[in-house]
Amino acid sequence: MTMIIDGTNGLTFNNTTTQASAGVVLQVVNATYNTSTAISSGTFVATGLTASITPKFSTSKILIIASGTIYNSATNQTDYTIYRNGTTNLCPTSGRGFAEAYSPSASGQGGQISVVYLDSPATTSSTTYALYGLTNNSISYFAINGSTCSIALLEIAG
Repeated sequence: MTMIIDGTNGLTFNNTTTQASAGVVLQVVNATYNTSTAISSGTFVATGLTASITPKFSTSKILIIASGTIYNSATNQTDYTIYRNGTTNLCPTSGRGFAEAYSPSASGQGGQISVVYLDSPATTSSTTYALYGLTNNSISYFAINGSTCSIALLEIAG
């Protein structure tokens, strides 16, 4: 195996099949979103916060960190989760399938949510991760007042 050590770019393997040691961050993708989005559905809908990554190795894990500002028009709970490629809910931690819940103590309250999940997509194809939300009997808003919300995807060697 040959390697190139460059003071500017670090260590490069000439053989693209050579993988870094487990636990090493291989790449980071970050995206932001700042358009207020209404959530008024009892099923999960996209908030607009999304990012895509193409893993270098099929054994890699993807650490997803999503955060944003929210506002609930009523005291009803709003649930948030991460979807992979728009079809797979990655955080089914209860019968409703959510990773983060926001339950204001009074109508018209805002707050901050964050969802963190470690995924094993087992692919080297482009993979999209998005924050989804649902609420019952109320309207919630994500990215209130044009605030900047963010999602970071970190590929970690498996």
